[in-house]
Amino acid sequence: VQLQAFGGGTVQAGGSLRLSCTAAGPSFKWYHMAWFRQAPGKGREYVAGITPPNGAITSYSDSVKGRFSISRDNDRNSLYLQMNNLKPDDTAIYYCAGDRYYAGRAENEYDVWGQGTEVTVSS
Repeated sequence: VQLQAFGGGTVQAGGSLRLSCTAAGPSFKWYHMAWFRQAPGKGREYVAGITPPNGAITSYSDSVKGRFSISRDNDRNSLYLQMNNLKPDDTAIYYCAGDRYYAGRAENEYDVWGQGTEVTVSS
């Protein structure tokens, strides 16, 4: 599976964005998928994750819980991150990641990565 993330942009605080990640390959529906982000000068951090094949279980970091929602559409080989009530602290490059087997919140548990899409939230 190869991943490509898009949908980033600049938005004012309180606004919304929807990120998308498309997968090339036949096995997307069996992949554990997640979103990570990396803010300027900081390490990459887990944002949200979703289980295969139908996304029955989702998880979120405390910093985005209640504001962000992760989902997947296996018919479109796509992963989404709906981001609402954005804050300046959400400014980062967002990456989608996947793994064919179990993957949790550590970035070294994922073996497939997209190229990242930049989100800037102005105050």
